[in-house]
Amino acid sequence: MNLPNKLTVLRAILIPVFLFFMYADFIPFNFTIALFVFVAASLTDALDGHIARKYNLVTDFGKFLDPLADKALVIAALAVFVEFGTMGAVPFFIIIAREFMVSGLRLVTADKGVVVAAGFWGKLKTAFTMAAIILILLVCSLSGDFDWFGSEPSIDFIFGVNFVMTALIWISVVLTVISGLVYLKGYWKYIDSDK
Repeated sequence: MNLPNKLTVLRAILIPVFLFFMYADFIPFNFTIALFVFVAASLTDALDGHIARKYNLVTDFGKFLDPLADKALVIAALAVFVEFGTMGAVPFFIIIAREFMVSGLRLVTADKGVVVAAGFWGKLKTAFTMAAIILILLVCSLSGDFDWFGSEPSIDFIFGVNFVMTALIWISVVLTVISGLVYLKGYWKYIDSDK
């Protein structure tokens, strides 16, 4: 297994570690630790692709596992946010639906010897969504671990923070839908058996 693929596997391994710390309120600074674990996992996403392209280490295994690890990481974080009440269920289910659709495409095309690699819109969606998640985790860290916002932050401040987080989530949803449609259009010929 080459280095990029090892980084992808590491990202997958970090997912349960991230989830553990999100729920481990008995551990001091658990949100901050979860934030650093998520950032580390996100960095492996940037590194594995860069190394694979630079040193010609792109493999079908990497093309297949890399986006799946991305999906699992993002879905894990968003599911926690829904449970914590940080984001609504509607954007979560839109993102989930797109992820299942693209995963289904991968299964159909893999049966025909075609690997659905992450395209521009998919990468943009992943990068933007991860940035939004990191910002939300930062807010969790500052408010939950450090009481940075104080015991009684102003209503305007709370509104501003919530507005930014909600806007980032919905922009991620829009990019999710666009990238899903792009994938569907590009690989529809493998689904439509009449062609």
